[in-house]
Amino acid sequence: MTTDHLAQSGSKHHMRHAASKVPEVTAYFWIIKVLTTGMGETASDFLAHWLGPLPAVGLGGVAFVTALVVQFTVRRYVAAVYWTAIVMVSVFGTMAADVLHVGLGVSYALSTPLFMAALAAVFAFWYRSERTLSIHSIRTRRRETFYWAAVLATFALGTAAGDLTATVGLGYLGSAVLYAAAIAVPAVAHRRGSLNAVTAFWCAYVITRPLGASIADWMAVNHSRGGLNLGLGPVTLSWTVAILGFVGYLAASQKDVQRTPNV
Repeated sequence: MTTDHLAQSGSKHHMRHAASKVPEVTAYFWIIKVLTTGMGETASDFLAHWLGPLPAVGLGGVAFVTALVVQFTVRRYVAAVYWTAIVMVSVFGTMAADVLHVGLGVSYALSTPLFMAALAAVFAFWYRSERTLSIHSIRTRRRETFYWAAVLATFALGTAAGDLTATVGLGYLGSAVLYAAAIAVPAVAHRRGSLNAVTAFWCAYVITRPLGASIADWMAVNHSRGGLNLGLGPVTLSWTVAILGFVGYLAASQKDVQRTPNV
């Protein structure tokens, strides 16, 4: 056996046994994912109103980069680190979509397909490079980079899509009902065997963003906009507390740590 062959074999062995950088997909995963999407939506709007759009985007960008640096630094999945990064992606992804719409005047009807194309491009490059889009394969730096690029694109896409449906007549509550029904489609299709697990996961992942954001917006906005008028600050705070509770439980119980090595 040659030295090169031994090196390649050792590399594959290391990949098989490297620690996963993302959580196992459980019911807790989807609950926290929806909570982070809603919290990111209202937190972004709250910061924009409190600090002003430019300082809010600057602060969000710094927090986003810092959270990702920490996530890339750790060697395995750490609940608090991972979900902090997701929250920061949610906040910054919302800001990215809002900057296009408010700052540059790009309509949601245009930004939604633009973000969809960006996500499709990320998936295309990821699959061409790694031959898989499975989150159970996030055990190398390159795969983790593709993963977080896809996550950021899904948040921006979901924000634009949610705002699009809310502004074309459905409103926030109507949008929430629409996306609640839509998220069941990939789940049912996968259960019936007509959609593979990876495709079903990413379809549901995209839909969680407008679902959570629509619910949070409905709770926060005033009655004239069809909401409960609870306010951006209180909704952001309450959803943050819920996230902390679930993440704290997972950090203590380790219920979402992937146990089986996968390539």
